[in-house]
Amino acid sequence: MQASPEKLLWMYEKMVEIRDYEETMAKVYLEGKLPPQIQKGLAFDIGSGPVPGEMHLAAGQEPVAVGVCAHLGLQDTVVGSHRPHHFAIAKGVPLDKMTAEMFGKVTGLGKGKGGHMHLFDSEHKFSCSGIIGASMPPACGAALAAKKMGKDWVAVAFFGEGAANQGAFHESLNLAALWKLPVIFVCEDNKWAISVPKSQATSVAWVADRAAAYGMPGIRVDKNEAQAVFEAAGPAVERARKGEGPSLIEVKTDRYFGHFQGDGEVYRPKDEVSELRKSDPIPQLAGVLKAQALMSDAEAARIVARARQRVSEAFAFARQSAYPLAQDALDDVFA
Repeated sequence: MQASPEKLLWMYEKMVEIRDYEETMAKVYLEGKLPPQIQKGLAFDIGSGPVPGEMHLAAGQEPVAVGVCAHLGLQDTVVGSHRPHHFAIAKGVPLDKMTAEMFGKVTGLGKGKGGHMHLFDSEHKFSCSGIIGASMPPACGAALAAKKMGKDWVAVAFFGEGAANQGAFHESLNLAALWKLPVIFVCEDNKWAISVPKSQATSVAWVADRAAAYGMPGIRVDKNEAQAVFEAAGPAVERARKGEGPSLIEVKTDRYFGHFQGDGEVYRPKDEVSELRKSDPIPQLAGVLKAQALMSDAEAARIVARARQRVSEAFAFARQSAYPLAQDALDDVFA
């Protein structure tokens, strides 16, 4: 299943938007946490600056999000991981409300009470969690609901290769296969489960090979390219919509930043990221579009400008929004 010119252009623009968003957030997140404060005798304060708390960025992993979400509609469900921004953006979650949530502002998706690992948007049927492997059970639940309602909606669970060693992975795949749920399990294999290499934590070279144990297709994508992910995801989504059950897709992708912002990355070879960036998926897709005369240099510049404008406006909205009132701290939460 090859992507149409329209889909290729959509994926390219979304990848540009995701990359600019993550790189902007990387800079904004460090405000108030930079070395000058440390030199004055103060330790790195994860709660300081305009964006408090942990921050996990997905620069380099854009193809996984856009290649899958290009097949989805508004009624389809996506459940992301603790590294969720690329999935949310590809699913259509509003940038302004998403950013305001990370800033802890009242205009955020969760009125500033969830933060970046707990984004929830019922309109676009997107959610995520900071718990490793927690995307899979909710995706099964959404798929079961769609099946019981007689809808052709599908659910997608995104997770990292480290999460494939969690009990939730095996339980979810077993249940999805047993009940033939319309769910697609998508594993982002960036080789690192926090600081532990896949080779030291996982007994198989490819997580996708585990699909056979549950009687479902297991698809491997060994290229960090949007087109390759799109072509692999298409049949899986179509299979789910037809009521033929779940699929497991594993994509070899690349993480350009640390596990979290502030990660010293002492576990990675010093030249690893620079080598990975030589195969950056964004210029790769741009080259394909230009080679097929689907995008000129001028159009590429317009796409980049549009994406950067949306990102800039989202961060401006978040900065200008108000914080929640103290008396509202217990509203909209479980008592």
